[in-house]
Amino acid sequence: MSLDVSPELLEKAQHGEVDDAEFVECIRTSLPYAWNTISGLVTRYRVEGGEFVDNQVPPPDEQARGQLLRVLASDAMRGALERHFGVKLAFQNCHRVAVFPSGETPAYRRFITAREQILNQSPELRDC
Repeated sequence: MSLDVSPELLEKAQHGEVDDAEFVECIRTSLPYAWNTISGLVTRYRVEGGEFVDNQVPPPDEQARGQLLRVLASDAMRGALERHFGVKLAFQNCHRVAVFPSGETPAYRRFITAREQILNQSPELRDC
């Protein structure tokens, strides 16, 4: 299961829309490694600036890796986090999360190309 959904949030979803704040809080509490990685990158981006910031450190274990995969593979979760933080997220391999300014910038368009994905490969990441 991707998220630990409270009975109250589940009931709310069964009867209508769930707002982003409630959904983001569910993500934050359910996927703490993914949340800390992404929120840390957002903070770094706001402090350092530049075209983007990214995570180059592999997760400490499979549970953490799974959290990143789940949050970034879900359009709903990724979109909610992008709106919450006001950024654009991108993802390569099993841990390289990148934070870009909101919208499609040249750096973002380069990052998501097949060329960049291929250049980001290494034997250590083959089975990540």
